[in-house]
Amino acid sequence: MSNATVPVVTEAAYLTLHYRLAAADGNDIVTTFNDNPATLQLGTGQLAPFLEACLLGLPEGAHQTFELPPEQAFGPRNPDLIQRVSRATLDENSAGGDEYVIGDLIEFSAPSGGRFAGVLRAIDDDSALFDFNHPLAGQAVKFEVKIIGVL
Repeated sequence: MSNATVPVVTEAAYLTLHYRLAAADGNDIVTTFNDNPATLQLGTGQLAPFLEACLLGLPEGAHQTFELPPEQAFGPRNPDLIQRVSRATLDENSAGGDEYVIGDLIEFSAPSGGRFAGVLRAIDDDSALFDFNHPLAGQAVKFEVKIIGVL
């Protein structure tokens, strides 16, 4: 009789897992279940912190689905993140001659040197209206996980 304990996920665990993130309507946002499992290290930003929090304490071999309300997922929608951008700024941050279509996700350079993206909601000759909320803000999500190995 072996008394080896099953390893559990800790805050700095290195693990191999299958995961699926789906919108409340069940449509997959990302899934590894049809392909190779993911191998990642917790605490390094490979998974969103709220997803990592679901994994903590799960034993190797666990297969669970978490239903997360918006407050525990990508947060509520923030009306302050819907902003007008001048055409000059838009042109500065995109390839010349781009045709813009409502619903496009456009990346911008942040003053800090990072990148951020917004969804185009409206456009005219002078400016464009962008929604810089995460596309899943305000939505509940399902997070399904199967822990294959904890190293």
